[in-house]
Amino acid sequence: MAVLQRAQMCFTGTAAGTVRHRTGPTWVTLFVLYSGWLCLLTKAQMKIPPETVQKWASSLSEQLNAVASKYSGAALLQKKLKDVEPIIRIEDVDGTSLVQEFSDEIEKMLGSKMKSVKRLADTAEDADLYHEFNATLEFDYFNSMLINTMDEEGNYIELGGEFPLEENEHFNKLSVNTLMSDIQVPTNVYNKDPDILNGVYMSEALNDVFISNFQKDPTLTWQYFGSSTGFFRLYPGIKWTPDSNGVVAFDCRNRNWYIQAATSPKDIIIVVDVSGSMKGLKLTIAKHTINTILDTLGENDFVNIIAYTDYVRYVEPCFKGTLVQADLDNREHFKLLVEELQVKGEGKVKKAMKESFRVLNEATANGQGSLCNQAIMLITDGAMEDFQSVFEEFNWPDKKVRVFTYLIGRDMTFAENVKWIACNNKGYYTHINTLADVQENVMEYLHVLSRPMVINHDHDIIWTEAYMDSVLFNSIAQSLLLMTTVAMPVFSKKKETLSHGILLGVVGTDVPLLEVMMLAPRYKLGAHGYAFVITNNGYILAHPDLRPLYKDGKKLKPKPNYNSVDLSEAEWEDTEEILRTAMVKGETGTLTLDVKTTVDKGKRPLFLKNDYFYTTINDTPFSFGMVLTRGHGEYMFFGNVSVEEGLHDLQQPDLTIADGWTYCETDIDPHHRKLTQFQAVLRYLTGKEPDLECDEILLQQTLFDAVVTAPLEAYWTALMLTGDGVEDGVETAFLGTRSGLMRVTRYAGIEKRKGNKFLTKADKENLFTVDHFPIWYRLAAENKPGQFLYYVPDDDINKSRATVIAVTSVTVTEGKRTAMAGAIGVQMSLDMLERRFFTTAKQANNTDCSNVEGVCPLSCESVEINCYLVDSNGFIVMSKDRGDIGKFFGEIDGSVMAQLLKSGLYKRVALYDYQAMCKNSHHHSSGARPLLSPFYGLMAAVKWLFSNLMLFLLEFNICGLWHNDYFADAKSTYHATHRQKKVESMVPCNTEYPGFIYDTTIRETNSIIKCGRCQKMFVLQQIMNSNLVMLVVQADCDCSRQFAPITLTPKEVKYNATVKCNRMKSQKIRRRPESCHAYHPHENAKDCGGACEISISVALFFISLVTSLTLR
Repeated sequence: MAVLQRAQMCFTGTAAGTVRHRTGPTWVTLFVLYSGWLCLLTKAQMKIPPETVQKWASSLSEQLNAVASKYSGAALLQKKLKDVEPIIRIEDVDGTSLVQEFSDEIEKMLGSKMKSVKRLADTAEDADLYHEFNATLEFDYFNSMLINTMDEEGNYIELGGEFPLEENEHFNKLSVNTLMSDIQVPTNVYNKDPDILNGVYMSEALNDVFISNFQKDPTLTWQYFGSSTGFFRLYPGIKWTPDSNGVVAFDCRNRNWYIQAATSPKDIIIVVDVSGSMKGLKLTIAKHTINTILDTLGENDFVNIIAYTDYVRYVEPCFKGTLVQADLDNREHFKLLVEELQVKGEGKVKKAMKESFRVLNEATANGQGSLCNQAIMLITDGAMEDFQSVFEEFNWPDKKVRVFTYLIGRDMTFAENVKWIACNNKGYYTHINTLADVQENVMEYLHVLSRPMVINHDHDIIWTEAYMDSVLFNSIAQSLLLMTTVAMPVFSKKKETLSHGILLGVVGTDVPLLEVMMLAPRYKLGAHGYAFVITNNGYILAHPDLRPLYKDGKKLKPKPNYNSVDLSEAEWEDTEEILRTAMVKGETGTLTLDVKTTVDKGKRPLFLKNDYFYTTINDTPFSFGMVLTRGHGEYMFFGNVSVEEGLHDLQQPDLTIADGWTYCETDIDPHHRKLTQFQAVLRYLTGKEPDLECDEILLQQTLFDAVVTAPLEAYWTALMLTGDGVEDGVETAFLGTRSGLMRVTRYAGIEKRKGNKFLTKADKENLFTVDHFPIWYRLAAENKPGQFLYYVPDDDINKSRATVIAVTSVTVTEGKRTAMAGAIGVQMSLDMLERRFFTTAKQANNTDCSNVEGVCPLSCESVEINCYLVDSNGFIVMSKDRGDIGKFFGEIDGSVMAQLLKSGLYKRVALYDYQAMCKNSHHHSSGARPLLSPFYGLMAAVKWLFSNLMLFLLEFNICGLWHNDYFADAKSTYHATHRQKKVESMVPCNTEYPGFIYDTTIRETNSIIKCGRCQKMFVLQQIMNSNLVMLVVQADCDCSRQFAPITLTPKEVKYNATVKCNRMKSQKIRRRPESCHAYHPHENAKDCGGACEISISVALFFISLVTSLTLR
């Protein structure tokens, strides 16, 4: 029947006018018949009656609205809110006052951390003042790696006594000892060295202060003292776990908080000798030395690297003649380039030193760089030239630039020259023989730079950039994983050592940024509002759009640049960087921006008008900002109910509150830490815990919401008890309010539910968290109240794409103000929607087709057509092919999507991701010789191991007697570096990707697409009172050759070399730290380094030499 109809349509289309009421010769008839069959063979266009699709859409609209309304109870809730409107009041949210209120609270909290650190510093300095060094001191302490360890006879081993540990909720559920600290010592530091024993003994005085601080401020987390000798005292005490090789590589002295507290900001130029004499192990050591120096730099420092032979070259030509900020991006970039260094030619250090001084002088003259300490790090195996004239010309007599020298290799021929350079330029000289020597020797320069600050006795409190707490990887939102540290240096106050400027170490405490952001409660900011914090360099500390992790296979890993994401990369609509500039300068103000934002992992664009409010956080380098969205974000409403009435409804079994929000402070009193927020609220309201500190405004809103939503519990229960019961496939009714209150009723048992993880504790995206409102709440906020929005949840928890969500918003009105009160919806299985859809989208065989132009009867079950329900962002909600559901429609049918875009039914929105990760298409060749064959690889490994063994034996003297773990540490570092290089395949990048929005003013359309030998017809009809459209598409015309799929795949934004260079070296506006300690007249510059006498075994020397020549 359908084939005959299509043949008839084809004839009338191709031979119209030639067959009207005329009898022609037989050959004409044959021609017409032949043409008709030819038309069929070439898949002529079929006719889909738009009026049929319109009827289907209208019927489906009524059914969907009836089901969603009935089982959600939205109309009942909206009526209940209407009834209470006379007793509520709606107030404007005063963003200017609110941002100051939040900032003051944050300042107060951070201030308490600073006071704790100050008490630790004072105690440590006093303890050292009255401690006399005892070279023969014997003292047992708790070594964190050895505690609770017994020997074969059941006795505790030395430094490993009994140390009680108990799991503690406050410390990420780790086993800790809150009554005592313990000591961590790196593997390459002898744990009974006299310096270590004296330092540990002296710092025992900190134990009481640790405990006292924690009692005064129970929100404190880890407190610690990092000693300049290498040990690390940590409170509360823990059991330290070494790596798989049994090595403890953690050294507090190379942590960012230690380095920043120990020194002022600095400009560093690293000058490395790559002449022919630096080949082999020397070059490997030199590269490791450069990387270690880079690791000591932070975002307040500036750097460049120059390599020299008989000419000077910058390792990054783009950075020629300038200094670049030593943020994580640039440091990692330098490391890749350093790996490619190769040796050749003769070393001429004079030109390199001149170039270094020129760059540093120009930076100072132009107001660039740190404008504080300046230093040149010279890495070489010898200096033969007459270089004194360089220092006379550029650095003497003021010696504003310090020069630190690192002599690489065993050859001591030029040791005096290299040492002379350092000692005559207020620097420090070190001799580095092996990879294992690098770490300890590089750290010496920090002690030299700290001298002016120590002599001045200036205790600058520093706050670090954000860093990752890996313990929290899988427990909270990505944007809240980060921490910052507040730290302070500890100096020797002994008069006899004053001119030496002895740094004893650094004390500090960690501050989780989650704790900071909880001081800006979500309920005051609205569905799309949020708060954020940035540093003086414009980098994000906390922001809901910050994504510091990426997926590498199944594992989550930190992005290489996770803590150097600029505010302009999250707030990318601020194209003029007005917001960033004002906040970096520490200003207070407001800004309004029209922004494109997204929800549901970037899939659904929203157009919002945001009001930004910002101010500085006093006594810190941070600035605080918050966003309120015009519309529902402008208002808050208040209603009063009695505690008794509210408590009754609050305890109904279907009700929960946002456990991540702070209704009551449970972290202040240790006895409250095991309480959930719900338990704390009940105990406070019932008078059982009157001392709890609770948010009275939030509690009042929660009680009001509990009362107003209480009828829904009875309504949902009644539906389940009616004779007809609940329709099969309707699974969950739910609602959420601005106070974080949720009610959830499961219509179906878990064995019948397709979406059995929806709204469970694991379903973070659909719950109220510190980080965000649920996805369904935010989508409903931008939808017309009373009109349901439908979508298929598709995330890590709801992977099956077997359910559909219908949700709408509910509001309250007072005068001309309307505020969003909450969102309410229902979750259904796709099976149920599918039943209704295909029952509706089908004409019976006995349908009267006399007045229908086109295929009749028509059915979506037919193979001739494909039928879809598509949402307003282009995602498929219903299709015959279950594999299509949840996908973007353009991926399934690019021809129809292209036509919809061309006609304006859907609009493409350009979106950007400046925190993306892309596959690395560039190959960074190593400067080392490639492994040409398995034999060469084996020989290279033997050579490396044997050479290091010889070096170790050569160095076994009184200086290195207890450093016999260096070799293991170096080996571990070597393998870790090479292993990392092999697996890194993703690099940070910028991407552009499309989003799509349906134009709701267009209700219907139909069109024909020409696709070579066939034509494809489609009909689109809007489903009223929803965000859905019905699409009916001719199935037998393949347009894939003419129209490629339209995908959401992000495309990397490529930059040419010039643009890329300018982006990397551009120095955005930043606020320099207030203090700088670069010089002190009483500094003892004669303490400029040296080396222990090396006693060389002649036999071992010749063995090593012969072996090296043989393997070479």
